[in-house]
Amino acid sequence: MVSRVLNSANAFRRLLGMDRAVAYVFAAKACMMLGSTGTVLLIAHFLSKIEQGYYYTLLSLINLQIVFELGFSFVVLQLAAHEAVHLQFGIDGSIEGDPSRYARLVAILKKTVRWYFLAGLIMLASLLPGGIMFFRRTTPHDTAWFWPWTIAALATVVLFVLTPLCSFMEGCGQVRQVAGMRFSQAILAVTATWSAMFLGKGLYAPGLVVIGNVVAVAVFLWRRRSLLLGLLRQNYDPLVLNWRAEVWSFQWKIAITWLCSYFTVQVLTPVLFASRGPVEAGRMGMSLSISAYTWNLVFAWMSTKAAPFGQLVAKKDYEALDHLFFHTLWISLGILGAIVTSCMAGLLLIQRLFPNLASRMVSPQLFVLLLITAVSTLIVQSEAIYLRAHKEEPLLWQALIVALLTSAGAYFAAPRWGITGTCVVYFVCSGIIGVTSASIIFRSKRRSREHSLSSHAPLLEIAS
Repeated sequence: MVSRVLNSANAFRRLLGMDRAVAYVFAAKACMMLGSTGTVLLIAHFLSKIEQGYYYTLLSLINLQIVFELGFSFVVLQLAAHEAVHLQFGIDGSIEGDPSRYARLVAILKKTVRWYFLAGLIMLASLLPGGIMFFRRTTPHDTAWFWPWTIAALATVVLFVLTPLCSFMEGCGQVRQVAGMRFSQAILAVTATWSAMFLGKGLYAPGLVVIGNVVAVAVFLWRRRSLLLGLLRQNYDPLVLNWRAEVWSFQWKIAITWLCSYFTVQVLTPVLFASRGPVEAGRMGMSLSISAYTWNLVFAWMSTKAAPFGQLVAKKDYEALDHLFFHTLWISLGILGAIVTSCMAGLLLIQRLFPNLASRMVSPQLFVLLLITAVSTLIVQSEAIYLRAHKEEPLLWQALIVALLTSAGAYFAAPRWGITGTCVVYFVCSGIIGVTSASIIFRSKRRSREHSLSSHAPLLEIAS
């Protein structure tokens, strides 16, 4: 009987495409989503509507690290994946295989450490005072934001410097291990947030969450210090990796695209905070947070395929690449559809049973727009991972246009129509224009590749 249950569970898991890496990331996202649900209730109980606005604005400002990170961690992951597929990694941290590939892996790690250390110093010198200036100029309220922001900003800088090493390890094949670390981060994040709320220090929660993330990353890297230190101690010839010729074109495009993601979503709450006050910013921040958790939860299926996608591209196994991508995409969309439906039903129930809590969020009509946009975001982000596995960024102009339209639209609409105008702008720009333009580019790139392969097929047959 037990064996039948286990076999049925394994069959169901295979049907959903849930390997151990996906399971870890899904568990992490589920923990964060459930934790966020509890956090919403705690915010409504322990924080005033004004403090709620500060809370979500703090989170948005912390996410300004995107401006400094510029997507380089994804570049590092793909660079490592394209080299690591030709190497063998031992349990003791030893590496065997092509010496030239090994030398390139060393170069990637050393350049990564150097870049993030310098960027971290710049981030420290600008993020902390920039946040202080923002709050001093935009708030007339006597809310104790200084130390919550200072702690959050300092912890964010430390996390910023450590995170790319996790991306490097993921590119080296430790997808499951990195996913396990993300699960630890989720548990620590929920624990930190709830503890801060119960202790009456709710505005410290964002900073404590980042500190928890730092602890989880530090433990993960310490356990893999033999591999990382072994690579860092190696001398390398800078010429083995021509960054300008091989990487820079990919990197700067990723950087702009990554930066655009902030001005597509995260900028909405600070804009409302500055133009309409913390109460409306808090409602928007809470609603955006919930809708974002829906697609982030399901994105576990696709995000764990970034390194495998890169390895399949390196081996030019495009048939396997397409099969894995579309299989994963349809599973993700099916699960997201069920989650979105449940989420909307839950909001309607809250409207009836807990009107005070419902008043902390946007109306059901506007929340529908946010949920539809969440589905569109999942599609765009999935297509982006597929395309970037080729060490290219064809979505540059698409991301730039969507970000400009969203930021300009929010800047114009927020003072006049508040949350309603901001939600409509976000839905039109990301939920309609964003997914349509990204899908057109995605199809064009796949057809271009298929045409290129078919045109070379006769030559390959003659050569054989």
